[in-house]
Amino acid sequence: MSAPAAAPSQLRLQEVHKRFGGVHALRGAELTIRRPGTVHGLIGANGSGKSTLLSILSGQLRPDAGAIVLDGKEIAFGAPAAAVARGIVMVSQETALAPDLSVAENIFLGGRMARRRLRGVQWATTRAQAVEALARLELDYDPSLPVRRLRPDQQQMVEIARALSLDARILILDEPTSSLTDDETGALFRAISSLRSQSVSTLFVSHRLDELLDLCDELTILRDGRSVDAGPIEDFDAHRIVGAMIGGTGTGTGARTSRSPGTSGAGPALRVRGLSASGLVHDVDVDVHPGEIVGLAGMVGAGRGELLEALFGVRALTGGTIEVASQKFEPGDPREAIARGLGYLPPDRKTQGLVAQRSVAENLTMVATHTRGRLRAPSTSPDSKMVGEAVAALGIRSESPDVPVATLSGGNQQKVALGKWILAGSRIMLLDQPTRGVDVAAKAEIHTLLRKSAAEGAAILVSSAETGELLDLCDRVLVLFRGRLVASLTAAETSEDAVAHLAGGRT
Repeated sequence: MSAPAAAPSQLRLQEVHKRFGGVHALRGAELTIRRPGTVHGLIGANGSGKSTLLSILSGQLRPDAGAIVLDGKEIAFGAPAAAVARGIVMVSQETALAPDLSVAENIFLGGRMARRRLRGVQWATTRAQAVEALARLELDYDPSLPVRRLRPDQQQMVEIARALSLDARILILDEPTSSLTDDETGALFRAISSLRSQSVSTLFVSHRLDELLDLCDELTILRDGRSVDAGPIEDFDAHRIVGAMIGGTGTGTGARTSRSPGTSGAGPALRVRGLSASGLVHDVDVDVHPGEIVGLAGMVGAGRGELLEALFGVRALTGGTIEVASQKFEPGDPREAIARGLGYLPPDRKTQGLVAQRSVAENLTMVATHTRGRLRAPSTSPDSKMVGEAVAALGIRSESPDVPVATLSGGNQQKVALGKWILAGSRIMLLDQPTRGVDVAAKAEIHTLLRKSAAEGAAILVSSAETGELLDLCDRVLVLFRGRLVASLTAAETSEDAVAHLAGGRT
């Protein structure tokens, strides 16, 4: 008697190709979710084809070649609605909610609220159905509450509840933790784990290796539009993942450069005493010497970003003194800060750090040329040599410096946002989340750029939500709690646990 045939995989993407003009985004990519209730991780460097693959799976794009096989049957999607009808629902990285509508209204957007026979919405029934959708994620939000009043992680849960209300069998989560705190990430992971028992599979896209290794059952790695490695998560470690992503053996972000900054006899490039700002920063002292990278650690709300804003003149000071190169400095606005050699990288490159529709060249030179007249868009032609050298030095991958910066991958956009301050010759750099939303390969390249700038004499003050990044990159780490400085630690002599305890208010 022959053995019964094995059940088909829940989902298979086979030999998927996609071109955009001369760009071959996917070159035979493959991905398999073997059974319902699986958490399948997807990782790849920026530009590896992840977004294109997700767009094809969610019905937003059609492949040029290849197949989507669901439950053993080949299918094709002409639109996102067709994917939803098959139970494949995507929650994008950017929140797609109507903030002034209620939780219930957002869950049942698209004319899906309970209706009366003649006209109008049955609000009591709609709210009850919203409560049921939220209960699948063990949530008890008030369904009548405006979404605007929810935290970022709670808003994301509403999006997931909406996906489940569409009878999702495969839930696609694209970088869901990029804007979440550790506690919020933990709540999301518990929700994903609960979906396993409901036979809902999750395709989890992240650039954070620890998340993938802790949460996922399977993993697929993309590089240059191809699936270069895949299998059960227990077969992977950080070195294997990074090696597959970048095509080498994988070395993480690299060893921290051993330096002894501040011992040459020169005073600090930046000296801050008793700084207070807007009720969010209280009596903080900071010194940063030329050639030194100093980290700011702390929970969300600890005052890390607000401190950097105050130093750059974005946020009003309420007390304290600042010295730049031993000269008193009173930041009235960013122009004054730039004139004194300060540069500031904000946490959101899309809305604060770049002008997305302007070219790579224009973005790179906008600080260096900020004193030129602005009656019309400044020409970058006189600076073409400088731009070309900067693109090469920064490792920016772009068809041309003349293409809009919006066409670049996230990691390359971040290099442009950072590069405009390096190109301007900033001697003090204030960096808020400099590797937020980039993959491990781009993170390593950005760390290399920062170490190079420090080696050339720049003083760098960097805030990050990732303690491991600070310990890897920085010479010292300053820990903030509720707007106050509670510790100054030598990075080489401390640990993530020690920093976490201090950041949580424990000594």
